[in-house]
Amino acid sequence: MDGVILGIAIMVLPLMAIGGFVLALEARGRLKRLEARLAALEGAPAGAAPLPETTSEVEPAADAAAEPEAGPEAVTEPGSDSEPDAALAPAGPKPSFEERFGTRWVVWVGGLALALGGIFMVRYSIEAGLLGPGARVALGALLAVVLIAAGEWTRRRELASGLLGISSAHIPSILTAAGTTVAYAVVFAAYGLYGMLAPAAAFVLLGLVAVATLAAALLHGPALAALGMVGAYLAPLLVSTSEPNWWALAIYLVVVTGATFALALVRLWRWLAITAVVLSALWALPGVLAGGTAMAPVIVQLAGCLVLAAALIVAGLLYGPPAEPGRIDAISSGAIATYVVAGALLVLASGHDTLALAGFGLLVAATLAVAWRADASAAAVPAAALMTALVMADWAVKAPVGQLLVESDMVRLEVDPARRPVTGHLVVGGLFAALFGLAGLLRQGGSPRAVPAMLWAGSAVAAPVAILLALYWRVGDHTHSYSFAALALIGGALYALASDRLQRRPHRPGLAAGVAIFAVGGVAGLALALTFALEKGWLTVGLALMVPGIAWIAEKRPVPALRWLAAVMVAVLAARTAWQPTVADDLGTTPILNWLLWGYGVPAAAFWWSGWRLRKRADDIPARMVESGAILFTVLTVFVEIRHYIHAGDIYAGTAGLTEVALQVNAILAVAIGLEWVRGRTGSIVHNVAAAILTAMAMVGIVGGLLLFDNPWLTGRRIDGAVINLILLGYLLPGILAGVLAVLTRPTRPAWARGIVAGVAVLLGFAYLSLQVMRLFGGPYLSDNADTTLYALSVAWLGYGVALLLGGLLLGSQPARLASAIVLLVTIAKVFLVDMGDLEGAYRALSFIGLGAVLVGIGWLYQRLLFRKAPPTASESTR
Repeated sequence: MDGVILGIAIMVLPLMAIGGFVLALEARGRLKRLEARLAALEGAPAGAAPLPETTSEVEPAADAAAEPEAGPEAVTEPGSDSEPDAALAPAGPKPSFEERFGTRWVVWVGGLALALGGIFMVRYSIEAGLLGPGARVALGALLAVVLIAAGEWTRRRELASGLLGISSAHIPSILTAAGTTVAYAVVFAAYGLYGMLAPAAAFVLLGLVAVATLAAALLHGPALAALGMVGAYLAPLLVSTSEPNWWALAIYLVVVTGATFALALVRLWRWLAITAVVLSALWALPGVLAGGTAMAPVIVQLAGCLVLAAALIVAGLLYGPPAEPGRIDAISSGAIATYVVAGALLVLASGHDTLALAGFGLLVAATLAVAWRADASAAAVPAAALMTALVMADWAVKAPVGQLLVESDMVRLEVDPARRPVTGHLVVGGLFAALFGLAGLLRQGGSPRAVPAMLWAGSAVAAPVAILLALYWRVGDHTHSYSFAALALIGGALYALASDRLQRRPHRPGLAAGVAIFAVGGVAGLALALTFALEKGWLTVGLALMVPGIAWIAEKRPVPALRWLAAVMVAVLAARTAWQPTVADDLGTTPILNWLLWGYGVPAAAFWWSGWRLRKRADDIPARMVESGAILFTVLTVFVEIRHYIHAGDIYAGTAGLTEVALQVNAILAVAIGLEWVRGRTGSIVHNVAAAILTAMAMVGIVGGLLLFDNPWLTGRRIDGAVINLILLGYLLPGILAGVLAVLTRPTRPAWARGIVAGVAVLLGFAYLSLQVMRLFGGPYLSDNADTTLYALSVAWLGYGVALLLGGLLLGSQPARLASAIVLLVTIAKVFLVDMGDLEGAYRALSFIGLGAVLVGIGWLYQRLLFRKAPPTASESTR
């Protein structure tokens, strides 16, 4: 008992100190005003009207010399800091650290300490067993009354004394906030901890405290609103018990949230509404984690808060703020969507408990109903569609969605036999699909702006398609299913019918977009029907075939969202291919005509056509994404088909050899040439960048693979075939392609870039001649250094140098002539350094004779064709 008395005394003493501080401030303020009046009287002209004696009410003075004081009427918001009129009191220096600390920070902390002290006192009394439940509740209520009374008393004294002009924390509002927080805790403890109140009585008392807090905040301003709200939401956490009463908590949170929403509406404090939405939704997490008996109360809490948000926050609905017709409000949509997200988390955490799933369905239906009545909350519709798709996807796969996000490299989407019962989810999925589809269709043309109608239409298509995919994955075990194919076909037909009916309606905002979006749904239904009906990797094919359909519809109905939808589908296909590069489970060993051609070639062709259609209207980001997808899948088609052919169906083989590298390099060069040709006609930055990237890849493959690591002269690989062999495939053919690429890019690429490609082409030609001579004269293994081989190499190099020179002269190409000079210098070095020592007899002589003759001939060509001098004049010839 002594401890309790001591605790009360400790709480009372600060209140007495605060009261003394307020009286001191009041006395000092009166003294300052008297000094100001005296100075004004001494400086006032004769006949000036005397200043008013009271400060409770000030009438505007007619005389410019009159100086009224700031009374209650001058305060725009009770409880906020008031600034004196700039014309009457010049702005002083900014408050110092000491002033801020003494007038603001300590007051804020003190108010929070008062609230926490009251709550901790109740908790201490529980733990120590000092008082019975009745005494604890009574003392808590007494403390709440004292704090609220102190706040009201200081507010009245402040108005009477004129202390509103002091730039400081608002003491009355902080005291009142502390009192209301304690009052919340007391009522909750009396009902939830001790069972002293029946549910009806607790509800009434909580409502009274909420109304009192609302009324007080109207007088005291945002400080009370903020502290009171935070304290109210923290009270159940601080005053806790080992056996929580979830129903009491749910009722408490609904009442507190409703009171906060009402205050935010009256004072137009959007920040207060947002904070209340977030805190009330976060309070669902403990119940989500607890499960069991907490399930129903959490659902009721979320549903009640959603209804309150619809009634008090959503613009244009019931008691919400006014709304501009057709305009989407972020707070209205976000508030509704937040509770739907919390409901989805409840379903996921509970393992799709029946009650949780039913509660989520109720929240989704309520969301659509609210958005139907108020366009301000229309953005909550796609959020509800996304959460529905997430819930169905979580049910369809073995690993929960949360685990997929964290361990995406370790888990696989497999059907869980333990979760095999599907009847309930089939029914729920069908209801969800029908709900989104019908609501989205019926809402078309019902808004004065286009965006709400587009959101409804997009959700009407996306949600049922996602649900159907999830059900197919779970029930059909991701194999062919004629039942799901029929469902997809029916859905596609319904979407096509809806698109046709909407097109016949009179023009309304967003109707054209709705026609296009529902047409996309028809294309999606047809693609999915093909996917479900056929085996293997037809899902990839079906999704790819959706893109041309979307592009065609986007051309007929120029809706920006459709172009982005096509781009998103390309990204989805790329992700799906990265997840399963083989497309199908069994590729077989048949070259070219296997499932890779369907899984990569069909998307490539579809994306090329789609990119062309999209580019006809605009060269924007979606068009570029689709074109990038076309190039990507074209390159992948070639790459995986070559791997499949070389490694007998194993595209994951960890090795590569000369044959594969040669084929890959030739293919990349061919695609690069094609892109350069296309680029010259489209001017597309995508084609430009892709051609440059592929060219760089080919150069790396040539230098690193063909000339170094897989060079048969260095590796000792056997070369079969005298002329038609791997040397032709790996060196002559890519050399020709590189030369074509260098010539093709002369008008478009920088000189340095063309020079690199041309140099690599020359190098490949030199390598081909060398290796082919070794093969002809040395046999299958290119290691024979006989005299005939060495001599043949010298002859071949001289001939190659001459050919380059003649080509440079005919084409007027200095780089070709420089390449000729380099080859000739290499040949000269070989003759003098190698042939002189290794060759004997006639071969040595012929080597030098041939070299000399060729060099003389080259000199003659240069003199006659390139640097020919003019004939001497008559005067010069007679000298």
